[in-house]
Amino acid sequence: MASNMRIGGLASGMDIDQIVKDLMKVERMPLDKLYQKKQLLEWQRDDYREMNKLLQELDTLIFDGVFKQSTFLKKTVTSSDESVVTAVATNVTANQTVELKDITQLASAARWTSENSITKSGGGTVDPNAPLNTQFSSPSSLQFEVIKPGSTTAETVDITIDPATDTLNSLISKLNQNAKLGVSAFYDEFTQKLVITKNETGAGASIKVVSGANFLKELGFTSATDGNELTGKTFGQNAKFTINGLPTERTTNTFTINGMTYTLKNTTTGTVTISTATDTDAIFNTIKAFVDKYNEVIGKINAELKEERYRDYPPLTDEQKEAMTEKQIELWEEKAKSGLLRGDSILSSGLSKMRMDLYTKVEGANITSGFSQLAEIGITTSSNYLDGGKLIIDETKLREKIQENPDAIYRLFNNDSTNYSEKGIARRLRDTIKNTIGKIEQKAGKTLWTNQQFAIGRDLIQIENQIDRFEDRLKQIEDRYWRQFTAMEKAIQRANEQSMYLMNAFFGGAQ
Repeated sequence: MASNMRIGGLASGMDIDQIVKDLMKVERMPLDKLYQKKQLLEWQRDDYREMNKLLQELDTLIFDGVFKQSTFLKKTVTSSDESVVTAVATNVTANQTVELKDITQLASAARWTSENSITKSGGGTVDPNAPLNTQFSSPSSLQFEVIKPGSTTAETVDITIDPATDTLNSLISKLNQNAKLGVSAFYDEFTQKLVITKNETGAGASIKVVSGANFLKELGFTSATDGNELTGKTFGQNAKFTINGLPTERTTNTFTINGMTYTLKNTTTGTVTISTATDTDAIFNTIKAFVDKYNEVIGKINAELKEERYRDYPPLTDEQKEAMTEKQIELWEEKAKSGLLRGDSILSSGLSKMRMDLYTKVEGANITSGFSQLAEIGITTSSNYLDGGKLIIDETKLREKIQENPDAIYRLFNNDSTNYSEKGIARRLRDTIKNTIGKIEQKAGKTLWTNQQFAIGRDLIQIENQIDRFEDRLKQIEDRYWRQFTAMEKAIQRANEQSMYLMNAFFGGAQ
């Protein structure tokens, strides 16, 4: 216990505590360097991950844009009379002109309306929010057989009823929420009638009552009988029209024929012409978005590769930060973080491969003459070497090429092949991006990875172990200094006591 006592200069008059602190500053210098090395590795890891984020963003934009065939199939659609027919091109390859005429009827839904107003058993106005058993002799269930428009197959539908808790409104909700029944029902308080409308339009819809007819009679369907169609029916009908000379029908007013989705709005005896044309603006904007994102990504990566490294600005220690203002710390760390990826081989080789992917001619039987290189469709490399290979678009030429053959541009980007020379530009780029991201992840990992799973992480583990060992050693060194100074203080104290004893002995005897 006594060996652990620290005596702080009582005998010597020295500031032992400050002396030990100053000595430990010198001893801590190698530890500070370890902490600085750890901080640099963490900054470098974060920089790598930021580059991966950029590459992933580029890959996603390629996938959602120039990688999809639908991008190059976009069409503008015009109707000679949009009050009668409108259309949208959903999967049209070639431009086309379609004529619709003699639209004699629109599709409508079947509807069942109660013949009489709904009144309570024994008379009186119904309360749609009161329990059914207080107003009707309601059963515990209703059962129907339902046929959808255009079908001949009947489906059995059961509606469970709790007469003590269900109301007319809650029963209507159960009807509306049953997907197999497929209706929209409502109670009109003015006429006191119930209306049930099939959700699907078209002829052939049917609702047959299997059980519960007596209750339905109380709900105003006075002719309802088990085993027969629900009464009060207004039949649904199909849309009837002629398309390119062929009379035909559809159960809905919106339908798709040969990649075109049409919507009938009104009847007519005249002719409505629907025309499609290549949507040059939409395709151009998608390609431009790809070029802009590519330029952004290579610009930021090139900036990292060329960023100046300031080795005279190591990471600050906590003690150094305490002596500086926030602005000074910010400016210092800006230089300390600079250039951590300067000349990085993974990023450099990734950029070089991406440039080769873009500039190498795409060959193969599927490639159209005049559409085998980006330069042939109006996309070239900047002549300024400082731009680091950024792409420049000749808008006029690119629009002309899109108008000429959008499918050929699609194949330029996406031709599929195991042979590199025949592989489309977008596919090449995605392969390179995936490969580069993989290499960076092996070096710097990703958010959910443990340090043991990537190279920088393993270096961090090693440094943390060194830090732990060094801190244990510093505790031992500090204890040794205190033991030495404590021994010195004790020795001085004993010398002082002896001196006082001798003085008392000599001067006391002289008196």
